Amino acid sequence: MLFCAKGAPEADALLRAGLSEGSPNTHPGQGTACRRFFFGNAYLELLWVDDADEAQRDPVNRTGLWTRWSGRTTGACPFSFVLRPGDDDVGSVPFETWAYRPSYLPEGLSIDIAVDTPISEPEFFYLAFQRGRRGTHPQPRAHALPVSTLTKVIAAMPPPLPQSDAAKFAAANGLLTFETSDDYVLRLIFDHRREGANAEADFRPALPLTISW
Repeated sequence: MLFCAKGAPEADALLRAGLSEGSPNTHPGQGTACRRFFFGNAYLELLWVDDADEAQRDPVNRTGLWTRWSGRTTGACPFSFVLRPGDDDVGSVPFETWAYRPSYLPEGLSIDIAVDTPISEPEFFYLAFQRGRRGTHPQPRAHALPVSTLTKVIAAMPPPLPQSDAAKFAAANGLLTFETSDDYVLRLIFDHRREGANAEADFRPALPLTISW
């Protein structure tokens, strides 16, 4: 998840590079909306606050979405991560969370959000109800840019490296690699095992994002 300007005009750079855009989404009662780009095993969400009043009301305000979105250019980490269980994972949420129950989810479902995550670090969300789920609506996953399977995610950021339990879990299990950098940069690497894969699309300064294949 990358925080972006209202309406995500930054997405135009991804389209020009050869990515195919999927369906957008809105989050009634949460005050946010997004544009999305889907791949074989993940998707990239460009999210913005569409209604500041909704985003600052409890319990939405506790999610930090407003604070992180409004501060994305002034020190807040401009990206966050949404995890789900593996197809065979029957365990509990692997880090301490609180249950967020937005009005747009069916009754009984919740989004688990990591606790004690500093705003300078990425926030972590966990969707326990999405085990093995790829969504109910087909999405375009073929792109003119030769990317298919997301094989590595590098979160580069000013030191110190993240210390939250969720970040440590993600790093220890190979879901993310954290690196120090002068600025925040989300680096997505696709099909990196393919011989000769060394091309990169850099979307800065519009987005703190690079895509390699």
